Amino acid sequence: MNGVELFLLGRTLMKLGEQAIPTEGLPQYSTSNRAVLIVASDILEHPNSSVGDIAERTSFAQSKVSACVARLREGGAIETTTDPADRRRLLVRPARRISERVARIRSTPITATLEAALGTDDPPRIAEITTALETLAEHLAPEAIARARSGTAHGPGGAPAGAG
Repeated sequence: MNGVELFLLGRTLMKLGEQAIPTEGLPQYSTSNRAVLIVASDILEHPNSSVGDIAERTSFAQSKVSACVARLREGGAIETTTDPADRRRLLVRPARRISERVARIRSTPITATLEAALGTDDPPRIAEITTALETLAEHLAPEAIARARSGTAHGPGGAPAGAG
């Protein structure tokens, strides 16, 4: 696999993830699900960040981040507080209690989405793919991006990747 193939796989997985998230009975927003998920991921990685900090890290306009934050707050996924050092800024963090909506999203299986994407409802095949995705998620958690950017990946025997 090369970088382009990895990128395309990641894009496919993102789109499948969006399709797997239940939206029934929820209001429609102008902010895309993808943007909301990217902002939510950033908030998980960097709790107590300001909207400006999130905008800088995600490369989204501050207005888009504000819209995402409002949507996440309304859904009960995050909490905001006023920055004690600068009362004009909001600090954003994951909610201490998981809302019913967030719990429903997190508990919705991906089986139907995988069946549609793969064109099969064969239980062993769906289980195989689900296990592979769980293995990837275990090894490539969001902090893996930071490690890749900082070059702290290590090869066999603890040597920096590419050393030798």
